[in-house]
Amino acid sequence: MNMKKVYFALPIIAVFLAFISVQGQINSISKEHSLSNMGNKSKEKALPLSGNEKILVAYFSHSGNTREIANQIHKKAGGDIFEIQPVKPYPNDYDAVVKQAQEEQAAHYKPVLKTKIENIKSYDVVFIGYPNWWGTIPPPVRTFLSTYDFSGKTIVPFCTHEGSGLGQSVKEISKLCPKSTILNGLAVRGSDVHKAQNEVSQWLHKIKITK
Repeated sequence: MNMKKVYFALPIIAVFLAFISVQGQINSISKEHSLSNMGNKSKEKALPLSGNEKILVAYFSHSGNTREIANQIHKKAGGDIFEIQPVKPYPNDYDAVVKQAQEEQAAHYKPVLKTKIENIKSYDVVFIGYPNWWGTIPPPVRTFLSTYDFSGKTIVPFCTHEGSGLGQSVKEISKLCPKSTILNGLAVRGSDVHKAQNEVSQWLHKIKITK
């Protein structure tokens, strides 16, 4: 090989490698900046309260587990409490309610509710409680969130479960309430609800509902 050609090629290769290195650093900085912005947005959503907001604790409960957590939240956070109830109650039999819930979830069914809130506009913070049914919110909660305008409000999800946590419920709440601020939710195992007071207190403090 001609040595002159080799010497001529070396500077070009060096420049090319330097360009790749600089480009990699730029991309790295860009990614870090994007992640930083995402973190800042998350922090902004975590601190929306001034301490003077009017609070509503709304919940749907089938077995009573979610009602227990709702009462604990209400006791610590204050405000008003409201039970979401369908006109037609769900069966008490476990297998029957599981089957019905599965069919309704697949159809995105919205049952008619027995009760309603006249002054939803007066609330600034709305807790939404529910058992995790098939990985997401139960149909009565879907009806509730679709009935009212939650624009500009802070929504706080909490659920009871037997191993599935919040599942996809927060994602569905966000879809139904796109103009609301959604805070980090709480998931409590059904078997632990009667001893969850400390967990509830720590969560409320973390999301800045209580001091």
